[in-house]
Amino acid sequence: MPHLFCFGLGYSAKVFAKRLLHKGWTLSGTSRTEEGLSRLEEMGFQGILFDGEQQSDVVSDAISQASHILCSIAPSAGLDPALKFHKNDLQSKTFDWIGYLSTVGVYGNWDGAWVDETSETRPKSERSKNRVVAENEWLELARNNNLPIHIFRIAGIYGPGRNPIKTLKEGRGRRLNKPGQVFNRIHVDDIANVLEASVASPNPGAIYNVTDNEPAPPQDVVSYAAQLLAIDPPPLIPFEEANLTPMARSFYGENKRVRNSRIIDELGVSLSYPTYREGLQAILRSNS
Repeated sequence: MPHLFCFGLGYSAKVFAKRLLHKGWTLSGTSRTEEGLSRLEEMGFQGILFDGEQQSDVVSDAISQASHILCSIAPSAGLDPALKFHKNDLQSKTFDWIGYLSTVGVYGNWDGAWVDETSETRPKSERSKNRVVAENEWLELARNNNLPIHIFRIAGIYGPGRNPIKTLKEGRGRRLNKPGQVFNRIHVDDIANVLEASVASPNPGAIYNVTDNEPAPPQDVVSYAAQLLAIDPPPLIPFEEANLTPMARSFYGENKRVRNSRIIDELGVSLSYPTYREGLQAILRSNS
């Protein structure tokens, strides 16, 4: 029976893990808090406490029982907690598949030009620089130990409970206008589609952009969500006048269009939501 162990069972990893659970897999994964552990166990996962600050014998034991590994926790100060404390566990056995969830932020700013998996990584933000370091750490571990690592560079994630329809309903919707700015995005169900396809057809060392077909201006997405709700969209705010956190503002410093050809051509993925329109329509129908 295949067993997936997840470093971090957050929003995206849970959707993927639930699918495998329904197919008869066994699942274990980490949470940073006792409250998080309780939620995982309610969902049928074996929850393990791991705060990313020290080695855990329970995590070591779970890794030893796993056939598949997924890492969805963010690096801290350039160090990946999974590798910092459990590198020896990972290199001491063989696995059928290992996945690392990264971000399209590693490409940095391309002034709206198209990028693909062969494009140079030139991250601007500290968090994206840390991701590049972590990617390289995982790839080096794989090369040195013949491990089947796969890197997934994920676009802006939306789905049930995390989407502009919900934001508008809560009165928190905003439309910011920065001419020429576009973002890529991906529905959480399509992240799971890509991961499932990779597990079925492993290609060790592969890097995949996980994004839908249409990079789009963020204000257009909010306008479409308002249209679906049959309400007026929020007023358009010039980017320069917007009151944003430093992190939110940093996202607007990176402008690119990310190609997804590899997940379609190599993995044969058929996106459930090829653009934000189909995704938001489904969210509205499900009232989530």
